[in-house]
Formats: sequence, C-alpha cells, structure tokens
Amino acid sequence: MYERTAVVVEDDHDVGDAISALLDKAGFDVVVAHTGAEALSLIAERRPDLVTLDLTLPDIDGVEVCRQVRTHSDCYVIVVSGRTGEVDRLLGLEVGADDYLVKPFSMRELQARVAAVFRRPRSSDPALVERLSIPTGIPTARPEVPPVPGPRPAPVPVPVGCDDLTLNRGAREVRVAGEEVDLTRTEFDLLAHLVSNAGVVVPRAELLRAVWDTEFVPDSTHVVDVHLANLRRKLRKAAADNQWIRTIRGVGFRFDPCCT
Repeated sequence: MYERTAVVVEDDHDVGDAISALLDKAGFDVVVAHTGAEALSLIAERRPDLVTLDLTLPDIDGVEVCRQVRTHSDCYVIVVSGRTGEVDRLLGLEVGADDYLVKPFSMRELQARVAAVFRRPRSSDPALVERLSIPTGIPTARPEVPPVPGPRPAPVPVPVGCDDLTLNRGAREVRVAGEEVDLTRTEFDLLAHLVSNAGVVVPRAELLRAVWDTEFVPDSTHVVDVHLANLRRKLRKAAADNQWIRTIRGVGFRFDPCCT
C-alpha cells in the first residue's frame, strides 16, 4: 500500500518533532530537514506529497526554497512561519505555497490545513489522485464518495473560446488550435475557475479562496494579478489577439468565450 511522504522543513527541533509526530500518526512517511539546502536535497530525492516549510532557516530563506521547489515539484506546500506580516504571506503565496500558517499554532489547526489542501487533487494520474486523497487521521467534514464501478471515461477536451481554445479538466490540459499551452498548476486552476463562471465578473478575493483554498484574504490581492498576468502572457503567445480574460477595474476578472 502506498505511503504518503512528507518533508518537514523546520530549524526548531521541538517544532519539527511535533509536526513530524502529527504527520506520522496521519499515515505519512516523514523526514525532517533543518536547513534549506538539506530540504532541497530531500525534496528532490523523496518527491514528497506534502512539505511544511519554515521561512526562517539558517542558510537559504524559505521563500527561495519554495521558489526552487516549484520548478520541479507539484507537491502541496504549507508555510509554517513566525513571520506575521502581510508581505510575508503574499510572498509565500506568490512563489507557490498552498497555505500559510502563523506560529504559534495548534496541532488541530495544522490538521485542518493539511486536510484542506488534500481535498483538491491536481493531476489526471489516477495513482496520484489516490495518493493525494485526504490522509488517514486528518479530519474532514466532507462525506466519503463511494467508488464508481466500471472503467473511468477518458478525459474530454471542451471548447471554451474562439481560436479553438479547449480546456481538458481531467487531463489538466489547455490547447489553442491544437497546440498545448504549458500552464502551471495555479494558472490552470485560475483559468478553470474563470471558465466555470464565463461571462460573470469574479472578484479577486473569490479567486484567492477558490484557487489557493484558503480563507485568508490579505488587504492586497496582488498575488492573483501576478499569476493572471503570466496566464494571459502564455495565452497571447498562443493566440496574439485573444481577449478571453478581461480586467474589470476595481472588481475582478471576467472570462469571455469570444475574443473579439
């Protein structure tokens, strides 16, 4: 049976041991790193499903660790830090963290945060989806869904805009005129949420909650603009004149299926 893997990155040995014990009880195979360099090495070697990441490390700043991890891994990253400033939270989210937990915190809160990120499998690989289901021992209010008998139907691309823009949710794939557009996890989730609300203005705060799966909404939602700018740049590279995603000043964004 597959055993989920977690890397706990924490320079405080007592805190690291407490998090490790919690995740071990929840069914994770846990390793602990006390420096940024050690963390990067372990993450590359172990390919974990989950990383808890302290930002204040003795060598490499945790923000840079997260940035480097995101170049090769789609694992869930929960920042666990004593930094309480809004800028630190925004930086953590901008470089790819899935959640931000401020010290001191309770183990029950950490359990809830882990459960929240694992509610959202983000791969079409059935084995990975199974691995990323909610860990044993982590509480959740959502009911279990019984398995559906029979073979799983192949994911189908759905036309969502002009110029042959298609979105394949099952395969997490976006194509323009048959050519795949290489999107990050966050960019795909942003586009999928906007497409689901086509023609409706979606506020930045809603996108932050939906895509990052967090109830923390900072005074500034610049992180949303950063990722949407990257998404637009990639779509325009594939279809230069497209205007699928429109900015509604002072409110949010709207997906228009027609690009004219």
